Amino acid sequence: MLLSNDNPTFWLIQKAFASSTGVTTDTRTADAGKLFFALKGENFDGNQYAQQALNQGCISAIIDDATIAKQLNDVILVDDVLIALQSLARWHRRQWQCPVIGLTGSNGKTTTKELLKAVCASRFPGVKATRGNLNNEIGVPLTLLSAGDQPDFVIVEMGANAQGEIALLAEIAEPTHGVITNIGRAHLEGFGGVKGVLKGKRELFDFFRNKPGTLTSDISVFVNQNHSVLVEASDSIPRAFYGSQQHPPFVSEVHDDFNMSWVDLEGSLHGPMRCKVSGDHNFENMMTAAAVGLYFGVSADACSDALSSYAPDNNRSQWTKTERNQVLLDAYNANPSSMESALTFFEGVGKNATESKELVAILGDMGELGKYAENAHREVLELALEKGLNVITVGPLFHQAAKNHSTVHSFMSTAELKAHLKQSPLSGHHVLLKGSRSIALEEALGAL
Repeated sequence: MLLSNDNPTFWLIQKAFASSTGVTTDTRTADAGKLFFALKGENFDGNQYAQQALNQGCISAIIDDATIAKQLNDVILVDDVLIALQSLARWHRRQWQCPVIGLTGSNGKTTTKELLKAVCASRFPGVKATRGNLNNEIGVPLTLLSAGDQPDFVIVEMGANAQGEIALLAEIAEPTHGVITNIGRAHLEGFGGVKGVLKGKRELFDFFRNKPGTLTSDISVFVNQNHSVLVEASDSIPRAFYGSQQHPPFVSEVHDDFNMSWVDLEGSLHGPMRCKVSGDHNFENMMTAAAVGLYFGVSADACSDALSSYAPDNNRSQWTKTERNQVLLDAYNANPSSMESALTFFEGVGKNATESKELVAILGDMGELGKYAENAHREVLELALEKGLNVITVGPLFHQAAKNHSTVHSFMSTAELKAHLKQSPLSGHHVLLKGSRSIALEEALGAL
C-alpha cells in the first residue's frame, strides 16, 4: 500500500525531495544535491551503497536497513524503499494540473509514445514522456519524478509482465486519459495466456471505470475501433473512437511501404505523406498519436509534420542500408503478435519493391512465453515459410522448431550467425532482423 500524507516519515521524504535536484537509484548518477533511493534487487542491495551516494554529494538516502541506518547520518529509514519511491512519485504527480496520458499495450507502446510526444510538442513545448523503456514499477515513478514541478503534458508508458502490474502503475501515475495500443500474445508466461494479457492490460481501463467522476467526464480513453476486444473492454467509459471512416482519424490509403494518406476529424485528406517508419502496424500507431493530439488541440497539419518527421531508433523498425543489403532492424523485442506483423509487412516489401531482391528473415527467439514457447516458435516459423521468405533462425527455441525444415539455416546464438555471415556473406537482399532483446540480433548488423 502506498504511503499517505499523514505518515510523518513520508513528510520527511517530501521535504527532502523538495530541496533536492532530483532522485536517483544508481550511484553512477548520484550527483550533488540528489536524493538517493536504496532499492534492492536479486543481485544487489542499495542499502550497501548509501554511504557512497552520500559521499558523492547526495543530500539524503532513503534506506530500509535499520542496522545501516544507525551507522549513517542523513538517511531516512522506511519499511520499504520501493514503496517510498512510488508514494513520492504519486504525491509529486498530484501537484500537476496537466493532462497525463497512461499508455500500455502488447506492442507498439514505445513507438506510439514517441510519436505522441512528437505530435504534442507543437502545442505543448514542455511535453514530458517516459525515457527509453522505463515503464515498470521503478521506471514509472522515476518518469514522474523527473518531469518537473509543473509540466504541461506528460506521457507515461506502462509495461507489465503479469496481472496486477498495470493497476499499480495507474495507481501511482493517476492518468487523466488512457490508451491501450492493442492486445496480443506477449509475456504469455507471466500473464497465463492471451486471456490473462487482456485482463492485465485492461486494468488501465478499469482504473478509469473505478475512478470517481469518470462517468461524468468528457473523454477518458482513446479506443481504436478496429480492435473489437478494446471496444468491448472500454464499455461504459467515456471514450473517443478512432481508426475508421466512421471515427477518424484513420489511414485512408497506404501507397507503398513508406507513403500513406490519412483523414482528420473534419474529413480533410492529408497526404500522400512520406514517413520514416513503415508497415500497417506503425501507421496504426501514427493514428493513435494523431487521435490524442487532435483531441488536445494539435492542428492536423502539425500532426502530419510530426508524424512524417519521426524517425525510430533503438533497434525499433529501423531501415538501414549496409554495404551489401537493405536491412530492417527490429531487434528490440519480439513476441508472436509482433512477429506476425513484421513478417506480413516484410512480405509486402517484396511485392512493392521496384527492383527484385531476395527477402531474408533472420528470426531470433521470443522470450517470456513459458509453456506456450514451443508452439509459438513453430507457428511463427511456419508463417514465415508460408510467405515465401528465406529464413534464418537464431536461438535454441527456433533451432528446435526448425529441425524438420531443411531449407532453414539455424544457429544457436548471434555469435554463430555472425561467424557464418563472415564466411558466407549475404548480398543484394532485403533482410529482416527480428528477435527478443536477449538474442541481441543488432550485433549481426555489421556482418550484413
